[in-house]
Amino acid sequence: MAAPGILGAVEHAGHLDLNLLRTFLAVYRSGSFTGAAQLLGLSQPTVTTQMRTLERQAGRELFERLPRGVAPTPVADALAARIAAPLDELAAVAGPDPAATGRADPVHLAGPAELLCGRVLPALAPLVADGVRLRVAPGLTDPLLEELRAGRHDLVIATTRPRGRTLTAVPLMDEEFVLVAAPAWADRLRERLAAEGPAALHSAPLVTYAEDLPIARRYWRHVFGRRLSGPAALTVPDLRGVLAAVVAGAGFTVLPRYLCLAELASGALVPLHEPDDPPINTGYLVQRPGAQENPDVRRVRERLLSVAPTW
Repeated sequence: MAAPGILGAVEHAGHLDLNLLRTFLAVYRSGSFTGAAQLLGLSQPTVTTQMRTLERQAGRELFERLPRGVAPTPVADALAARIAAPLDELAAVAGPDPAATGRADPVHLAGPAELLCGRVLPALAPLVADGVRLRVAPGLTDPLLEELRAGRHDLVIATTRPRGRTLTAVPLMDEEFVLVAAPAWADRLRERLAAEGPAALHSAPLVTYAEDLPIARRYWRHVFGRRLSGPAALTVPDLRGVLAAVVAGAGFTVLPRYLCLAELASGALVPLHEPDDPPINTGYLVQRPGAQENPDVRRVRERLLSVAPTW
């Protein structure tokens, strides 16, 4: 067993320094010395020095230094598996008692702006009314996960499953994508699309989230089995803006169905194509590793996991 040997080597070298082990665990979970420094309130050079000290005492390399961050060695994996639970329990005992202060810390939640505003905040409103404090930040998945590792958020709703072993993610919801346009465009395009395939849409303005057409490209690949060609006529880095522009007659787009349910029901938007197997994207709920147990984080997490399948 590698981990007991490491702890024994550290003890033999002098004494078992819990601060070094806490710093090690923060580096392991955040994936970088910089992220661990932010989590612990230390300087990055201090974290680097502490890890060198621990590696010297153990006589083993714990992390592979990468251009961006670090990767744990098998020795580090074994050590983390042995010390994580005891250190987390110690941190919970030593941390502030919410009952003593009268209220839990605010819950820092982040995710896609459209999902936060359209579904998440209404779902969490009863918790806020019951005393839960929320601090909500919109953003893209990759930067938000980096901020989560650095301790800036407690929970992140991610549009992709996080890579690596330092973050734990659970499926939250499936969003279905739908190809839509306002009625005037739909009258011109639906029959041509059925007869000619996606080439019929080349003459119509495409409204999308970003210049590289991420959602539309996925729809084309999944439904039509081909690559989407042609530029966007309008890009808006917020799907609510895309929705508003298409309802106003700017052109066609691909949207998550949950975002345009009301417009589809009212006839303000019309599906251009309704495949038997529409593209689906799974969203994930990711929790900050190593956080002291905040009962309100648990409440927010449980609430989201219970209501999100209905979205």
